[in-house]
Amino acid sequence: MASMLYRLGSIAARRAKTVIAAWFIMLLAAVAAFAGFGGQLTDQISVPDLETSQVADRLAEEVPELAGGSAHTVFRTSEEEPFTQEQIELVEQLLSEVEQHDAVHSTVSPFAAEAELAQGREELEQSREQLEDLPEDFNLAEARQEVEDGRAELEEAAGEAEAGWEELEGRLSDAGMSLGELSELRAQTDEGLAALEAADEELDEQVQEALAGGYWPAVEDDLNSARADIVAEREELETAAARVEQAEQSVAELEAADTELAEGREELEAAEAELDLLEESLEGDDPAVAVERGERALELAEGAGMVSDDETTAVAMITFEVPLEDVGTEDLEAISAELLAADVPGVEVLPSGDLNMELPHLFSVAEAIGLMIAAAVLVVMLGTFVGAGLPLLNAVVGVGIGVAGALSLSAVVEMMSITPILGLMLGLAVGIDYSLFIIHRHRRQMKEGMPLHESIALASGTAGNAVVFAGATVVIALLALNVSGLPFLAMMGTVAAACVAIAVLIAVTMTPALLSLVGPRILRRRERRYIGMTEPQQITTPLPTGKALLMAGGAVALLALLAVPTLSLRLGLPDASTDPEDSTSYQAYAATAEAFGPGVNGPLVVVADLPEDLSAQESEDLQLELGEELREHRHIDAAVPAGGNEDQTLAVYQVIPQHGPASEEVEELVHQFRAGDVLSGEIADQTELSVAGITAANVDMSGHIADAMPLYLGLVVGLSLVLMVMVFRSLLLPLIATVGFVGSVAAALGTVVAVFQWGWFSDLFGISQPGPVLTFLPVIVIGVLFGLAMDYQLFTASGMREAYVHGSAPRLAVRQGLNAGRSVVIAAALIMTSVFAGFIFTPDPMVASIGLGLAVGVLLDAFVVRLLLVPALLHLCGPASWWLPKWLDAILPNVDVEGAQLQRDPQASSSSRSA
Repeated sequence: MASMLYRLGSIAARRAKTVIAAWFIMLLAAVAAFAGFGGQLTDQISVPDLETSQVADRLAEEVPELAGGSAHTVFRTSEEEPFTQEQIELVEQLLSEVEQHDAVHSTVSPFAAEAELAQGREELEQSREQLEDLPEDFNLAEARQEVEDGRAELEEAAGEAEAGWEELEGRLSDAGMSLGELSELRAQTDEGLAALEAADEELDEQVQEALAGGYWPAVEDDLNSARADIVAEREELETAAARVEQAEQSVAELEAADTELAEGREELEAAEAELDLLEESLEGDDPAVAVERGERALELAEGAGMVSDDETTAVAMITFEVPLEDVGTEDLEAISAELLAADVPGVEVLPSGDLNMELPHLFSVAEAIGLMIAAAVLVVMLGTFVGAGLPLLNAVVGVGIGVAGALSLSAVVEMMSITPILGLMLGLAVGIDYSLFIIHRHRRQMKEGMPLHESIALASGTAGNAVVFAGATVVIALLALNVSGLPFLAMMGTVAAACVAIAVLIAVTMTPALLSLVGPRILRRRERRYIGMTEPQQITTPLPTGKALLMAGGAVALLALLAVPTLSLRLGLPDASTDPEDSTSYQAYAATAEAFGPGVNGPLVVVADLPEDLSAQESEDLQLELGEELREHRHIDAAVPAGGNEDQTLAVYQVIPQHGPASEEVEELVHQFRAGDVLSGEIADQTELSVAGITAANVDMSGHIADAMPLYLGLVVGLSLVLMVMVFRSLLLPLIATVGFVGSVAAALGTVVAVFQWGWFSDLFGISQPGPVLTFLPVIVIGVLFGLAMDYQLFTASGMREAYVHGSAPRLAVRQGLNAGRSVVIAAALIMTSVFAGFIFTPDPMVASIGLGLAVGVLLDAFVVRLLLVPALLHLCGPASWWLPKWLDAILPNVDVEGAQLQRDPQASSSSRSA
């Protein structure tokens, strides 16, 4: 490997512009691929084969209407006054618009839900009053029969009225009339009688005039004839009027009968509806049982109130067609954007964390400050801005290729938002360090007088060989994350491993090319004046034993002290309570917790299997009893029936815990559901419970990772021991180095627990509320720190091994090797720490906790373990530090990670050059 890297470095140095151009072309290609094919990231974690997933699949099959995911949005009045009717209407209009999204199944208005509850209370009160007014001997069947008898009597009376109408129409038809002409005939008869009355009065006047004028005898016959005609005509009209009056009386009687029939029908319908409602509420013949059942059901339902008591806060539910983790990020973003853009005067709209897709930024001011610190360390160590810029340039190009390349696959591969951030973290850190290792070796050789291209090639074959070995250990540790069985964690490890692999390739190709272009300017002016004249510092005495004891004791004490919080480590996924206080997700969480209790932010979906041989009434009674039993649990605030299957053998409840979704109490509650310890007595024998929902899935996932962590830690520790035994040809040194690695990991995790779980220095780190440590953080920290610890151990202990092989006494070899590799390890550790520390102050708690764990881990592993603890213990162990059984030494491969063979055998270098 050393010879191959020697030749590769030589080629890169002589074809510098070509190599650099090739890497920049790859960078442009990766960026173009990301721009053309990149998709959406997500912060939803989906894990197959968890018990929660199995329960969700069962719900989708048996109760499909309850299988979809849900999220909520908080509406809060800005003036702390109750919602006005206008505000309520605008909120409901907004929810109706949100419901039009393709991914949304339905929205539930909190005000409509409260109105339904109020109506339920009113109907229940009416049923109670109605039941109380019933006589003691009331029988529903008899009352139903009375209604049926009344309906039969009404139908008979309706038939008689119909016959009366037909008879009347027949009589009128015989008289040449119809019902429509009856009123006209009445008018005609009245007009005729009035005309006859006027004619009769006129005839009386004519008679008086004839008598007075003395001509009566002459007109007597005419006037008497006329009067007789009037009398005859009046008799005819009066007969017709009598008939009309009789017909009108019949019509009035029939219309009155019709009115009575209509009123009777209305009374019967009201009585029948009342009996239906009564029968529904009774579900049997015992009114007291019916009222009690209704009150129990209403009391359980009231546990899911959606409007606060002071009517200033309301929670609206948004349900989706599919589980929440399967809802597209674009859909969630669109819904969240519409809610945030809504204009409801006097009302704040706060989407919950499930809807608010505020993904963390890949790069921010904090990371820029970290890079500036790294640049300052490089300037101090290398002494030139040119030299300091080379590792930074290498790291940026490598990270650009790795992260952009990974993001270009996000359209076809589900990728969490933290995945490229982890790649960015490691890519920057190792990219700078690996280039620094080669540059540091090259500078030392240049100062000793070695020619430029020879120095570049030899640095590539020696330090570059160590870089490849160190990078390989990091890549192996990250790829080992696949043993967790969690796809999202495997993807994180794979992307991070790819970024590290790219950093290694750039270090052994682009670094030699850049060094060739820079030439002697990699050295300070003063260093260039004294090339070949610098005498390396000679170490002739070992460490004082007292100092070694003090170093070992102090290091162990510090690691043990920092590791104490690890004993209370609790894994979980952060909820919105840990988000920045100015984020809408945190405000929605806080408003919901204040108005309704923290458990509303993370309800559980509980599925109950009921016996199959129960009647409808028995099944309902058992469901009510089960809900009441759940509500009495010390960690449960409410248990609201949410539905069930058609044959009533499965019931679903929305269980609202008393504490937040990331609390220990909720975790304990989920484990009790899993163990079947929530119920007791006869009801526990009759039912079987299972639990689902996002909160339960998070608990399951934490347990899954906790179960996989011993295997992963064992794999990493075992690999560490095997590699170091091969490299250092010793048994005790790998054991000491591995114990030190475990100590630095424990101390790093302890620091994370103290800050993120206990809340120490929470204001400094911007932590809104303490919570559990990120579920997969220990695995990430173990994997990354393993590779980096191997780096530092390699650059210190390999020098010790070389000094011992060249004849130095065991204790002296320890100090000589430490002195040779100390400066580069210090610089590398400071650079890595500054890069990781830049992520501590990002708003996302997942990124911040990983940044803190890695920064503290690197700092402790480099300065406490590699530079203090391991050298001190090796000094105290003396010759035993380098003991290895002969049989084992014979079978182990010779791993020359420092390329020492190139230095001992110049012909190997020459042959490599000529090749």
